[in-house]
Parts: sequence; C-alpha cells; structure tokens
Amino acid sequence: MTKNEEILIVIGDNIRALRNARKLSQHDLSIEADIPKNQVGRIERAEINTTIITLQKIAEALEVNLIRLIEFQEE
Repeated sequence: MTKNEEILIVIGDNIRALRNARKLSQHDLSIEADIPKNQVGRIERAEINTTIITLQKIAEALEVNLIRLIEFQEE
C-alpha cells in the first residue's frame, strides 16, 4: 500500500467513525454537507481523492475541525 492510499483510508475511516458517532447515515451527511450521497461512500471507502473544500464541508457537517478528518491515530 502506498502512502497516498494509506492517507485516503485514514480519512475515510475517520469520516465513517465520526458519522457513526453522530448516528448519521451517509445520506444524512450528504445532505448536511451539500454533496452527493455516493461521494460520501466513495470517500469513506478511499475510492477517490476528494478536494479540501469537500473535506471542509464534511467537517462542518460533522461539527469538527478539519484536522480531525485527516489526523492519524498512533498505534
């Protein structure tokens, strides 16, 4: 796995965890962030490298700082 793939996976996992913690469906998050529903799923599955603007919209919808979406947890 490349470093780029690892970053996308971490971002997707962080978004999924935050979304689930708020008990939001992908559809709910897409409405709150004003992005297509299928895009939420593709980001969470690390299928696409989305824009920073989209990540900011997601962070705002999840009521977290943007940095929370991209932070790596120490193992």
